[in-house]
Amino acid sequence: MSDNQRSRAITQGAQRSPNRAMLRAVGFGDKDFDKPIVGVANGFSTITPCNKGLNELALNAERALKEAGAMPQMFGTITVSDGISMGTEGMKYSLVSREVIADSIETAVQAESMDGVIAIGGCDKNMPGAMIAMARMNVPAIFVYGGTIKPGHYNGRDLTIVSAFEAVGQYTAHKIDEKELFEVERRACPGAGSCGGMFTANTMSSAFEAMGMSLPYSSTMAAEDDEKYVSAARSAEVLVDAIRKQIRPRDIITRKSIENAIAVIMAVGGSTNAVLHFLAIAHAAEVTLTIDDFERMRGKVPVLCDLKPSGRYVATDLHKAGGVPQVMKMLLEHGLLHGDCVTISGQTVEEVLKDIPSTPRKDQNVIRQWENPMYAQGHLAILKGNLATEGCVAKITGVKTPKITGPARVFESEETCMAAILARQIQPGDVVVIRYEGPKGGPGMREMLSPTSALIGEGLGDSVGLITDGRFSGGTYGMVVGHVAPEAFVGGTIALVHEGDSITIDAEQRLLQLNVSGEELSRRRAEWKPPHPRYTRGVLAKYAKLVSSASRGAITD
Repeated sequence: MSDNQRSRAITQGAQRSPNRAMLRAVGFGDKDFDKPIVGVANGFSTITPCNKGLNELALNAERALKEAGAMPQMFGTITVSDGISMGTEGMKYSLVSREVIADSIETAVQAESMDGVIAIGGCDKNMPGAMIAMARMNVPAIFVYGGTIKPGHYNGRDLTIVSAFEAVGQYTAHKIDEKELFEVERRACPGAGSCGGMFTANTMSSAFEAMGMSLPYSSTMAAEDDEKYVSAARSAEVLVDAIRKQIRPRDIITRKSIENAIAVIMAVGGSTNAVLHFLAIAHAAEVTLTIDDFERMRGKVPVLCDLKPSGRYVATDLHKAGGVPQVMKMLLEHGLLHGDCVTISGQTVEEVLKDIPSTPRKDQNVIRQWENPMYAQGHLAILKGNLATEGCVAKITGVKTPKITGPARVFESEETCMAAILARQIQPGDVVVIRYEGPKGGPGMREMLSPTSALIGEGLGDSVGLITDGRFSGGTYGMVVGHVAPEAFVGGTIALVHEGDSITIDAEQRLLQLNVSGEELSRRRAEWKPPHPRYTRGVLAKYAKLVSSASRGAITD
């Protein structure tokens, strides 16, 4: 089988002379038309530090592809900076961008009959967006993570972007002065790379490595370190070999490999967003996966890593301590990983991990010893109840009080809630409800890092519950519950909550309950009317018409 079986459609035969003429203009020579054409999906932009360094990685991969006997064709794709758009109307475009990115990569690769694709991304949505496209197209592919940012430093502590969000709440509560707020702001993001804790980007990169779609150790490298450039070139070489062997994404993205990814997500204390994204990736790969599978895996896998947001360390510390391979080897040794899953290199997971020690080094505290985990079970719990009959997602570790029953404080948007928090109107024991922020209602399912960080900064993280049909940032922790489904816009029970209603969040019982009688709920439902869409034109309007429930991954196809 030829290495250019797809691109032959545009490079071979007399009828393709015009096609070849176009390719000659971008650098093809007489001997290049028999080589595989490999797309380089380059997420570079200066919109965000996450993607600032990607172009150099793409150029390195491009050189390596040529040296390996392939013809690269580079194209761009978009990025939304969650950290910059957070707390504004612009954040509604964040989850939408995942679909735009997936569609753009699919469009370029399929339209140009490419034989493979190397996707290079570093921000929250270009990572799952790229993987969704790879799973859909099923042409040989590999993902290269742009790398994590190094921590900032102030007064002897490591800083991340979440430090800046929390400082806003501390400043509002008069716990720090304006000078300290400014100093944290100045130092939180010292250079290129994705947000430094085990937030969404580092969660997804770790999961992609565990799934076998990225190279070992690549998920925790710092963006500005030389090994990241070496890894990008090596990824290109491995991809060319995968094209020759015809190792395709759906050979790698299977039910068992997704379970491996979920196991690692639990072990490293990853982001709630991973639930949403892996439901969508599984859908694209035609793998059966439900929200309940995350709860099943949670019950089996301990949290092994002490990482921010609720822990002490950042991703670069994890890298020094042994990275994702060390975590995977521990899971494999205890029967929580499928060692027979194939990876992009053609090796099985067990083969990749054969030389990794069974236990982590004793001179570090980032990866805990198996017998002394951070938590005996995973941290991402799926709650259900009359407030979330399809389920919702909660982080339940790092919370002093896993159960709260309190009066509802109801807000129809993130902005109105944030104003109330900053005005010191939220009291210990309250259960904050932010609704009409779901996939359709937002639209776009905004992340709520601003209000959750403000609550943490004010010292209310352990005494106030917060539920929403929107999302939470990977940097969020505390008694927070997101992805409530069905969402308010389609008439979910969250739309029927009144100010002062009693709500129970019980992480131990995996329960989210509105303590109102069935008769009263029926009466309220009969009176409820769906609101008018917030957008009637443009990409948000199209997204709102197509998008599914969060319980299915907010998919659009």
